[in-house]
Amino acid sequence: MLRIAVIVSILFLASGCLHSFTKPNEINSKAYQTLPPIKPSLPISSREKESVVTKVTLGAIGDILIHDRVYADAEQRDGTYNFKKMFAEIQRMLQVPDILVANQETMIGGKELRLSTYPSFNSPHEVGDALKDAGVDLVTIANNHSLDRGVKVIQSALTYWDTLGIPYTGAFKSQIDHDRIRTITKNDITFSFLSYTYGTNGIPLPKGKSYLVNIINETQIHNDVEQAKPISDVVVVAVHWGNEYERFPNKAQIGLAQKLADLGVHIVIGNHPHVLQPPAWVRGKNGNETLVLYSLGNFLSGQSELYTKVGGMASIEVIKTKMLDKSTIKLSKPSFLPTYNYDLNWQQFKIISMDRLTNEQLNKARSHYEKTKSHMSTSLQDLNIITSN
Repeated sequence: MLRIAVIVSILFLASGCLHSFTKPNEINSKAYQTLPPIKPSLPISSREKESVVTKVTLGAIGDILIHDRVYADAEQRDGTYNFKKMFAEIQRMLQVPDILVANQETMIGGKELRLSTYPSFNSPHEVGDALKDAGVDLVTIANNHSLDRGVKVIQSALTYWDTLGIPYTGAFKSQIDHDRIRTITKNDITFSFLSYTYGTNGIPLPKGKSYLVNIINETQIHNDVEQAKPISDVVVVAVHWGNEYERFPNKAQIGLAQKLADLGVHIVIGNHPHVLQPPAWVRGKNGNETLVLYSLGNFLSGQSELYTKVGGMASIEVIKTKMLDKSTIKLSKPSFLPTYNYDLNWQQFKIISMDRLTNEQLNKARSHYEKTKSHMSTSLQDLNIITSN
């Protein structure tokens, strides 16, 4: 009997040992659920790990400089003006950027105030219609010709831009108008736009109306940029600077570009030389990279020298990464579309992408195109040249 009792005890213990090796999926579910959960060492939720990335392409074109030969070509039999045909061949490319900025070099005061040409400009209202049709979203109008024909022409031009629904900056109706920084928001990215000129051809601002045109003043620019930062993700400053017909930026331009980069300006759009100047990256004192488009030349004008007929559209991808309550801005893929301002004996004005030019339109067209690409890539090796294909 004792031997039988020992055998039974051994079998009982053996059965208990066998149970301890049962596969996990065979464990009693209730017993398994009572095990304490394993906690991660860093309790970060999946939402906190997520980021939202949005992108906007900003484009800019150079001077819209309306000489009499240009508006004469646009005149219709009924006395109105049609500039839209001049943009027809390039319109598809102009509508690629999400936001497009143009430098309207001449005030569009309208023919009721008498049209005029160099050296004191007043252009037809219909220039604005053509720019809107072409895809322009904002115009910069602080330049050396802003005061050419006085306050009435400025007020008429600004009223017409308002009628078209195209925001302007650099010249203003009043102090209240001046103090309102222009912004445009696309894809959850807000851009602010400021504009300044080196002068107004010696014409002084009327007394009590300093708001009419923004003159380059470092203190004002600093204050405006600081006002723009809290209401926008990207600060864009247009500057009328440099010397006419010089194909490279001078020391004054380079110095001001550095100061703008130090202020945290993201993009600088330069005009006035009437010829292309190579763009560049400028590093600000805080390590930020500012894209400086020193001069985009003429986009549409009645000037006749070769370099004054070559212009283009610059563009840059702006990428916003938002995580929690913080966001960062990155500039990527600076690009340039070279264009040519064609005319046939001061008639049939039209803007053509240089990669489409024929030798009949410009002698040795391909050679000029290659030289333009090389010139614009002088300081920006990563510049992407856009074609119309």
